[in-house]
Amino acid sequence: MTTESNETLVTKYQQELDLAVKRYSRTMGYLDSPPDVPVGQTPKEVVWTRNKAKLYHYLPIGPRRYREPLLWIYSLMNKAYIVDLRPGASLIEFLVRQGYDVYLLDWGIPGPEDAHIKLDDYVMDYLPRAVKHTLRHAEADELTMLGYCLGGVLSVCYTATHPDAPIRNLVTLAIPLDFSDQALFNDWLNPKHFNLNVVLDSYGNLPGEFLSFGQRLKDPVAGFVTSYTGIFEKALDDRAVESWLSMQQWMTDVVPFAGGAFKQCAEEMWLKNKLVKNELVLRGQRVDLKQICMSYLNILAERDTIVLPKQSDMALDLVGSQDKEQIMMPGGHIGLAVGRSAVKGLWPSLDKWLSQRSTVYS
Repeated sequence: MTTESNETLVTKYQQELDLAVKRYSRTMGYLDSPPDVPVGQTPKEVVWTRNKAKLYHYLPIGPRRYREPLLWIYSLMNKAYIVDLRPGASLIEFLVRQGYDVYLLDWGIPGPEDAHIKLDDYVMDYLPRAVKHTLRHAEADELTMLGYCLGGVLSVCYTATHPDAPIRNLVTLAIPLDFSDQALFNDWLNPKHFNLNVVLDSYGNLPGEFLSFGQRLKDPVAGFVTSYTGIFEKALDDRAVESWLSMQQWMTDVVPFAGGAFKQCAEEMWLKNKLVKNELVLRGQRVDLKQICMSYLNILAERDTIVLPKQSDMALDLVGSQDKEQIMMPGGHIGLAVGRSAVKGLWPSLDKWLSQRSTVYS
């Protein structure tokens, strides 16, 4: 090997070492003191409140094309801005640009005074009022309800117990219905190993950190390792870093779960599987999913480790709708809403399904 070749090789190695050191330095800086990144930036206004909950209306970006508004119902476990993460990576921004009138029910952050709130209250009090105020503000007669994760459970409980509600279409995304084959999850909640009453007596509401840690344990490699190692390769790409930071911010921005509602979910749905067995009762009314008769779309993620596809792939058999469809999307639980696969997969597929079942303004 010539002297010139040796010098070139040394220079190349030195450059790669310098890059690695720079990546390491920036990565450690992000992990040590992660900067806040702006999220949930699609312009919106509050049109109704109840206790901690707020009903947001997203301001139009272009002409409104469809008469029926969309009402998003998000989970009780995390903050709802995952569907409006950042410009260009926001499902809500996309839907607004497509001409839909979009609303979102943000449950807020339960305080100690909210420990008594149950699923009955969310389904029988909050959701009927959110529907009423959405229709009133949108000046519409019907709406499309979209429920993500546990928000999907609340949505099907509402539509099943309010069969005459003005709901034209129902969409559920990664909805956890069937817990009959969740051995690890059930072991965690088994009264022999976990005294839920002691926890709730001590905390009132279940701390969000408990829920976040439990979700990560379902896929520990991704939850504790790869979600952080990925930043090393992205450390010199500001746009990729912003994307990673916004996702990490959402994953750690946890909220407590109202004690009464968590107790119901744990004891009645997750341990006894009452929703799928047609045995769940809310405020004296049985939740019969066969009462759901509007157009229905169920969306699953094939690599979802939080809500396994087998937990909701029976949804079409449970509802009474004649017009019903199920779509399996690539990616995981969060990737349904954000990421390249969502932009190319879920977003256009959802738009196509909704546009065919919404009234176009003439």
